[in-house]
Amino acid sequence: MLTDIPTPAPPRPRSPWLAALADHRLFAVVVALAAGLRVVTMLGFRPARTYWYDSFTYLDTAVHLAPNGAFHPVGYSLLLRVLWPFHDVNVIAAVQHGLGLAMGVMIYAVLRRRGLPAWGAAAATVPVLFDASFLQLEQAILSDTLFMFLIVAGLTTLLWSPRLSARAAAGAGLLFAAAAVTRTIAVPLIVLVLVVLALRRVGARRLLAVAVAGLLPVAAYAGWYAAHHGRFALNEADGVALWARTMTFADCSVIKPPPREAVLCPNGTVVDAASEYVWAAGASLNRLPGGRFAHNDLARSFAVKAILAQPFDYLRDVARDTAIAFSWTPIAHPKRTTPAFGWANGVGGLPAQPLIDKVRREYDPGIRGVSSVSPYSDFLIAYQYPAYLRGPMLAAILLAGAAGVLRRRRAALLPWSVAVALLVGPVAVLDFDHRYVMPVVPVACLAAALALRPRSD
Repeated sequence: MLTDIPTPAPPRPRSPWLAALADHRLFAVVVALAAGLRVVTMLGFRPARTYWYDSFTYLDTAVHLAPNGAFHPVGYSLLLRVLWPFHDVNVIAAVQHGLGLAMGVMIYAVLRRRGLPAWGAAAATVPVLFDASFLQLEQAILSDTLFMFLIVAGLTTLLWSPRLSARAAAGAGLLFAAAAVTRTIAVPLIVLVLVVLALRRVGARRLLAVAVAGLLPVAAYAGWYAAHHGRFALNEADGVALWARTMTFADCSVIKPPPREAVLCPNGTVVDAASEYVWAAGASLNRLPGGRFAHNDLARSFAVKAILAQPFDYLRDVARDTAIAFSWTPIAHPKRTTPAFGWANGVGGLPAQPLIDKVRREYDPGIRGVSSVSPYSDFLIAYQYPAYLRGPMLAAILLAGAAGVLRRRRAALLPWSVAVALLVGPVAVLDFDHRYVMPVVPVACLAAALALRPRSD
């Protein structure tokens, strides 16, 4: 006698979230570990680190929202303004740690979309997710993390699809505009992006979308600045910075500046880095009445003449200072700075300054010097030494991206060009700083990974 054999029930479909997790389980582990490191960072050093005078200028601008007349545009302060109701700098640090994780996610997502295997895409995120220098910047009230996030987000938008849409082009332009009003070094990046996209022949409509969305907000900010300071500009420091750059080589017997500018010639004051001339009391610019920023146009005019009269000296000094980024052991430049390995046990202090007292009253009464908390701080102090992207490793990543460009990996050209501009640009207009190298890392990793993938474009 035959009996019916019961048919097994069909398997229940997997949840889309579980399916996505299965496809990206390696990266899920990577992100979980990176998030854990950031929790340890917030527990190990409290509260968020503030620096005199940069952090307090950002915080004060956030409360009294107006474009700053010196070095710092208002972009970062707008984020601080949004977080002002919490009255807690630790909330700012938590948000910045989230932005750090988001950078890793964006790099991974665009690389997977471009055909890289999970392990390759995850490997490209390791420096930004695990380098101790990124953890330290995210824990500090500084504009660097927001700036990096905006640059990576802009590149992700441009690289997301092999065929760029006008909407994506406009979105990327807005992100680069936001980066430009966060740190002005991003202004020439908008032009660079337009040049690279033109070389890739993306079409006039898309180029126009990037140009309009990228440059109009910057122009609007310059108009806002003019309403407060009487000059259509982003700040009053570009000429001062470029003048300081020329003080390492300027020879007025070669430059032959007019009498009005000759007062800015080197006067015998010697410091150990170009940027130090901005602050050196004895430097020629700082001996003029009215303060350094009152003579920004004069300083710019002198600096341009110096560069045109001594182009090879200028290029030599820019190349020399840029090369500091590739040293195995971090070099203090200027010597008063700590280039890396900045975590240490103890209790930090803050100088007695009226602005600090004002920011404490208005933004966060809990602002104080950073205190280390064991055992979390002990772990981080040990962790920072191996978890550091050494200079030759950065050079190798940049060379991998360059190799991809030479092999006509079209997708690698844009992030590699941006990485090189971010590396050389700050040195060319002022000086080398290890902080200024940090935005190079995620962009260079993105370029290198795109260069090494199987060719499909």
